[in-house]
Amino acid sequence: MPFINSRVSVPVMARQQASVKEKLGKAISIIPGKSEKGLMVEFADDCDIYFQGNQAQPSAFVEVKVFGRIPEKGLDEMTKAVCGIYEAELQIPGERVYIKYEESDKWGWNGTNF
Repeated sequence: MPFINSRVSVPVMARQQASVKEKLGKAISIIPGKSEKGLMVEFADDCDIYFQGNQAQPSAFVEVKVFGRIPEKGLDEMTKAVCGIYEAELQIPGERVYIKYEESDKWGWNGTNF
């Protein structure tokens, strides 16, 4: 039950979005017990993002929300993977990507709660 929300300052073409989604689907398995099967992804592109006081370079804010806990090793590996994906696919340098992780013990789906 992971959810990855991306806000990026660059326009994203459909093929880029599909590629990022596919790569995030593979990367989510870095977190134990998570897979693309339950992954939900949202994109917002061409956002007004000011980083370090300016919009001089492309930037991204990515939220990774999961049911349960993420081990520290999983956080480090996931951060490296996400930064690599956004740099390779959208030319957003890793030093201009913030990633927020959110763990939850309350998650609902299909009329029930986990």
